[in-house]
Amino acid sequence: MTTQQKIIKNKLVVLELAQHLGNVSKACKVMGYSRDRFYRFKELYDQ
Repeated sequence: MTTQQKIIKNKLVVLELAQHLGNVSKACKVMGYSRDRFYRFKELYDQ
């Protein structure tokens, strides 16, 4: 697995965790991302 694939996987994990928990803030705290970054990931994922 390349470095880029690992980064993408982590971004997908935070999106899935937020959906599972039903709480973006908690998912971001667990994964170490800011909410701003989360919503950037989500926007790109939705496109």
